[in-house]
Amino acid sequence: MIKAKKSLGQNFLKSKRIIDKIVKTADLKPKDTVLEVGPGKGILTEKLLEKSKKVIAIEKDCRLIEFLQEKFKQEIKNDHLILIYSDILEIDPKTLIKTPYKIVANIPYYITGQFLRKFLSSNFQPTKIVVMLQKEVAKRITTSDKKESILSLSVKTYGKPKYITTVKAINFSPVPKVDSAILSIDEISKNLLKDTDEKAFFQLVKKGFSSKRKMLVNNLSFIDKNELKETFDKFNIPIKVRAEDLSLQNWINLTNYLKK
Repeated sequence: MIKAKKSLGQNFLKSKRIIDKIVKTADLKPKDTVLEVGPGKGILTEKLLEKSKKVIAIEKDCRLIEFLQEKFKQEIKNDHLILIYSDILEIDPKTLIKTPYKIVANIPYYITGQFLRKFLSSNFQPTKIVVMLQKEVAKRITTSDKKESILSLSVKTYGKPKYITTVKAINFSPVPKVDSAILSIDEISKNLLKDTDEKAFFQLVKKGFSSKRKMLVNNLSFIDKNELKETFDKFNIPIKVRAEDLSLQNWINLTNYLKK
């Protein structure tokens, strides 16, 4: 029996109902290539193999690699499943995949931000992402409280996130301390920033959120006060606004105007 490793943030999903929901959300077609992250004991992998042309599964736990090699011996032999022992954060998707692909992942929650930024900002973006996240993180990304964050803006810059459903902690083994959620990200592209300096945009966002409780003008004190006031006036942004209250389009407008 393979026990979950706390150091790898492992919580194995065991609900077939939730697996079916993930697969349905991924909207897989027979020609699709799927990048699965953290296949664990392969409960989701089985369904992905049923619905897609090829699954590329990345697993960091060598114990699970041996288990999966045995479980999916025939699928690996037929090149239906490619199983790779590696850390997903160290992999360039271009070295693995030559065609459009979707990501389906029940990732360790501690890598959520890094993982999403890596693939969404990549020059070889997936066409769709379906991922299991902590419930509160999924809510923050979809801004259920109408407040933006660096993470929510980073996701919305490249795609359209949607909160699919809550997944209670009891659906995992071992049972985590928090509930989770399925999040999908569709319409992934770099179109929103096609006329904007991507690096300057994220630098400005990071500066803006450097002290969340402060007014935005105080966090952007490195910019000339008169120039900043002129910019805020141009886009009807209140002078006492906080970073979390600005929309994605506000940030794009600010970046473009200040860049001039």
